[in-house]
Amino acid sequence: ISGYAGTQQYMEAMGVPGFLLPLTILLEFGGGLAILLGFLTRTTALFTAGFTLLTALIFHSNFAEGVNSLMFMKNLTIAGGFLLLALTGPGAFSLDRLLNKKW
Repeated sequence: ISGYAGTQQYMEAMGVPGFLLPLTILLEFGGGLAILLGFLTRTTALFTAGFTLLTALIFHSNFAEGVNSLMFMKNLTIAGGFLLLALTGPGAFSLDRLLNKKW
């Protein structure tokens, strides 16, 4: 993980405790891997959508800085994709389908 200390300082400057960074890394990496593999897809997608919206509100809601409005909309779009995935569920080639299959 590059820039760990800087990211932790940025989080703290925005009012988020720096000790949450390892949890954030775990969520982003673990959640991404779970979605990639199609494991607990709907639950992971819902949780990740909420996390993405929360980060947009905390870190990108100062629209006086031009880049923040773009980053806010980016996060909003990503959250929308996660919500769509939560509604549609995993595809045919997913661990969810494989584990729920009746042999």
